[in-house]
Amino acid sequence: MKGKILWKFILSALVFVWALSTITPVRDTPFEDFIVEHAQADTEAFNAYVAKAEALVSSGATPSLFVALNQVAKAERIDVAHFFPQYELADVVNLDKRNTIMLRELLKMSQGRMRFGLDLAGGVSVTFKAKASQLSDVEYERSSQMDKAREIIAKRVDGFGVAEPLIRLKGSDRIEVQMPGVSTRDNPDIIDTIGKPALLEFCLVHRTADPRTTPTAPLGYRRMVEEREDQKTGRVQEIPYFVKSIPEMTGKSVDSASAAIGQFGGNMVNMQFTSEGSKRFADITRRIAEENERSGTQGQLAIVLDGQLRSAPRVSEPITGGSAQITGSFTQREAIDLANVLENPLELGLEVDEMSEVGPSLAAGAKIASLEAAIIGGALVIAFMVLYYWGSGIIAVITVGFNVLIVLGGLCYFGATLTLPGVAALVLTIGMAVDANILVLERVREELKAGKGPMQALEIGYDKVMSTIVDANVTTLITAALLAWLGSGPIKGFGITLTIGIFGTMFCALIASRWMMELLVSKGWLTRLVGFNFFSECKFEFLNYRKVAFASSWTIALLGLVFVAAHWGKIFGVDFIGGDEISMSYAVESLTIEDVDQTATMSVEDIRKLAASSTAANEQVKDSYQAVLEKGGFGEVTAAFQTTIGTDEHTLKLQTANLLGLAFADTLAQTWPDANLEVLSSQQIGPAVGSEVARSAVVSLLLALLGIGLYVALRFEWGFGVGAVVATVHDAIMTVGMFILLGELFGIGSGQFTAPMIAAILMVLGYSINDTIVVFDRIREELLLNPTMSLRDIVHLAINRTLARTILTSLTTFLATFALFLFAAGVVVDFALVFLIGIFTGTFSSIFIASPVFYWYHKGDRRKVEAEQEVPVYDWHTGEEGANS
Repeated sequence: MKGKILWKFILSALVFVWALSTITPVRDTPFEDFIVEHAQADTEAFNAYVAKAEALVSSGATPSLFVALNQVAKAERIDVAHFFPQYELADVVNLDKRNTIMLRELLKMSQGRMRFGLDLAGGVSVTFKAKASQLSDVEYERSSQMDKAREIIAKRVDGFGVAEPLIRLKGSDRIEVQMPGVSTRDNPDIIDTIGKPALLEFCLVHRTADPRTTPTAPLGYRRMVEEREDQKTGRVQEIPYFVKSIPEMTGKSVDSASAAIGQFGGNMVNMQFTSEGSKRFADITRRIAEENERSGTQGQLAIVLDGQLRSAPRVSEPITGGSAQITGSFTQREAIDLANVLENPLELGLEVDEMSEVGPSLAAGAKIASLEAAIIGGALVIAFMVLYYWGSGIIAVITVGFNVLIVLGGLCYFGATLTLPGVAALVLTIGMAVDANILVLERVREELKAGKGPMQALEIGYDKVMSTIVDANVTTLITAALLAWLGSGPIKGFGITLTIGIFGTMFCALIASRWMMELLVSKGWLTRLVGFNFFSECKFEFLNYRKVAFASSWTIALLGLVFVAAHWGKIFGVDFIGGDEISMSYAVESLTIEDVDQTATMSVEDIRKLAASSTAANEQVKDSYQAVLEKGGFGEVTAAFQTTIGTDEHTLKLQTANLLGLAFADTLAQTWPDANLEVLSSQQIGPAVGSEVARSAVVSLLLALLGIGLYVALRFEWGFGVGAVVATVHDAIMTVGMFILLGELFGIGSGQFTAPMIAAILMVLGYSINDTIVVFDRIREELLLNPTMSLRDIVHLAINRTLARTILTSLTTFLATFALFLFAAGVVVDFALVFLIGIFTGTFSSIFIASPVFYWYHKGDRRKVEAEQEVPVYDWHTGEEGANS
């Protein structure tokens, strides 16, 4: 194996091993089986310990084996780490903390590496209720309090690493939090930590009064106890102080907080004050230091968090650095959690009102149908690539599969959660990966036609297409990176997945596929690099139709905008505008849940279909709500089966966007009378996509458009940048308008925007800019190769020479997406529909929008392009060696 092939092979092998090791194990191992298998010392005592814990779980005393093991170990002073000598925890002296760390690590190791979102796997739902005594009686002030509390809860949940949670207001005094991949049975403290107020106070300690000798606290002071862990024995010492009741300063002065390691080991929390807080803290410590000199005593400033004395450090001199530390017997996780809540303090007290397990919003039947549709679509793409490109097509398919493995490995490595928006980004990644392979193979075909040998054609083809692949992926990376950085919720998930996918695409296209192709060609195992050729030399003059195409396209786009404006009240789902939430009880014996692999008499998908039917409502309901129902059905309805944690209560939660929840519940009960459905509660809910999510999406997209325009302008020149931005905006408007129009007028798709639809639109924009850059890169190349050709002819030549690639990429992407549209179910159908529209708009705009805008920008004069771009101007000179250009 030659050196230039060997290094690519070694690098690819290393990446493959890394990705495979990162995603394994894919599935969870039952916790009981895992710990029994991994216990290596004193197994007889360990089995007895596990048996006691299992007895607690069986009796209902604890919710899970994890919690039971912790309780038994604490009660009987069992050292869990003793049974697992392969894991070193000797540095943790405190037994209870060592046991907690050991059990949490074992639980983590027993879980699969791939994390799925609420829409794919469900999760845990908790509803917090605000304390009535702290809520304002003024409506707008109460609303502001709840909005602020929701934003803080969202930041705290993000701080725990929970990806893409659902957080929204319920009624006027409740906040619902749904968290994927989190189990309150195994993490019972997470709910308390999320909802705790984090009231931080800095209070003076009495200089002379000692609680150990003085039983009564001085006036204005309270007795508080600091728990301090002995670093040698691990024992906890209690040190009492008299702490002033009125604080000198509160947590409002804290600007940021972070966990850190102390100078002598141990975990602590660093706090950085605001500018006002820095001045205030300096004044307080200066007064203490001055009093030290006057009284000859040592002053202390206590740090009190949520009514608990954390520490009471001595103050010897003014502290003017604008920062402080909280020290104590923290574990690393405790320090991180404390820093998280200090950065996001809650001024409003919250109490847990309800906790339950939540089923996936995408029903099991819909998941199975969508998976089967994806397999069909993938099979069609594989069949096409192999039949059209033969052996090279097989290599292309292998590298696309490798690319998917890299994306999944990256998600696992960074602890990201795979949700439907992430799946959308994965679909776009696959489309870009296929496109990169088609780009290479079509360029190799051109070199073979020019008379090059197989190896030479392969090397030149890869070299020439490298800049195209890099430019196309970098422009998409600008959008993806901004979405991952500035976005939140589904926006962030899409951006992270796509960012990983872009790097995977470039690696697989330029490294992995190249060494395989070069090896097979050099060994003589692949003699024919490309198979069929359905596209001869095309000579279409596309610019002749630019005015008609441009006018027609923008007319349709503007009509779509008008249609969107006219149906503004109907196009947004519950994720954006809120609606009704209905809780219903049902007879478990007559209604089984499909997500436990049983046949369901009523599934989530059945409920969705009933809601979409214009004939769903019974006559009584129609009479009451005719004005709304005459336009067709109940609109978007989401449904989920839930089980309340700690009880056997089973409920069906319905959410409707049009405030017809009770009407739909009545219709549901009459449709399935054997289920004995009864309404338990009804309340209005706020949007899951809050204003900050929508705002971050808009800001991210505007910055992405600016970034794309600047990159293309600097990498190419300004005419290309303007063309790319105009085409991208065109595709966004066209796709949105067509999606709403098809749904509302023809019943194709739902026609409603939900949170996952944001990712679908972003997917289209990524596809569109990728398509445009391929054409622009070829225009730039042809300008260099044809110095005497007019700009009009250059544009025609570039589009025609990339036409085969454009059609083939669109065809392969269309095959996979159309299969999803035909055979999938649930929101996946809307995903597929949006992408199908995007395939047509993206292909159309790269030819009839982006290129004509570039042409118009320079008024058809290539000299203006050459003035802005480094295109060499050729002149003939006479010399002894002949004429040279």
